[in-house]
Amino acid sequence: MSIWLLVRRWAHQQFNQLNGRNLLITLLCYIGLSWLLLELAGEQALTHSLTHFFYYLVVTASTVGYGDYSPETQAGKWVVALFVIPGGLGLFAIGIGRLATHFIGYWKSGLLGKRRINVENHILVLGWNHQRTLHLIKMLQHEERKRRHIVLCVRPEMENPLPGEIDFVRVVSFTDTTDMDKAGVSKASCIIIDNEQDDVTLAAALYCSSRNPDAHLLAYFTDEGLSDLLKSHCPKAECIPSVAVEMLAKAAVDPGSSELHHELLSTHRGMTQYAVRFPETAAPTQISRLFTLFKEEHEATLIAIDRGQGVELNPPLDLDVLPGANLFYIADERVDNFNWPS
Repeated sequence: MSIWLLVRRWAHQQFNQLNGRNLLITLLCYIGLSWLLLELAGEQALTHSLTHFFYYLVVTASTVGYGDYSPETQAGKWVVALFVIPGGLGLFAIGIGRLATHFIGYWKSGLLGKRRINVENHILVLGWNHQRTLHLIKMLQHEERKRRHIVLCVRPEMENPLPGEIDFVRVVSFTDTTDMDKAGVSKASCIIIDNEQDDVTLAAALYCSSRNPDAHLLAYFTDEGLSDLLKSHCPKAECIPSVAVEMLAKAAVDPGSSELHHELLSTHRGMTQYAVRFPETAAPTQISRLFTLFKEEHEATLIAIDRGQGVELNPPLDLDVLPGANLFYIADERVDNFNWPS
């Protein structure tokens, strides 16, 4: 019994040490020994051609057994029965098992966010707030229509909430260079930061701004003081404050205001607010001309303009519009092709 246990322990140890290199060496030894034994057994029909020999070995070792080639001598049949089939079947099973393990591990690492994401010009979402984050991603998917990849980067131990739809990365810290490189922070075109703790949001925003100053940076804060602090260090950052109290007060004074604001923000139903940049190639014009163009050609309403000095709501009709200005409008869907004045 002790000898059997020693044999089992030795076999188990050798199997565990059968890495890719050792497996390849074992496979080459198996092929060489199979050819030698069949040659010594007088099976020249199986060994005279490399193509025939390899084909026969694969078909026999995998137990497919088409029967078009088979040993004819007594010795050849013993070689196939005692060595070719058992040895080939074992190597075939080990190879398939290792290959399946590799692919499962690769898939699992992506599901758990352990794999580096090879994307650029993507939208990077930092933080996890359960249903709020899922709703945010769904809105981004509707808006982007697969134009840009969406990468969700989180700290909690979790799996990809939308496998096959978004890329997913899990990090220890939003300020760790190695972790954030996996999410492609330096190649993102838009970075959205939304965490339950405002101090984490502030630290992540400062780090992302230093790594990718050209990205469109958005950060959600409940503390307006931290929002102002970020703006003082990163003037280009767009800070999104919590407007829950303001919405309650407005709805109390003007009933229906909350529903109106919800519809303007939602991309799934009703009229929604969009923005477009006035092209550099377009001729300077006035608000009145653009207001008419938006309404008559696209059933859209021009509501604001940003000429680099902040957003101006309900601008006067005689206001000059120069190339490069941001125009904000309300429409049922985003308008892709405006007939700009030339």
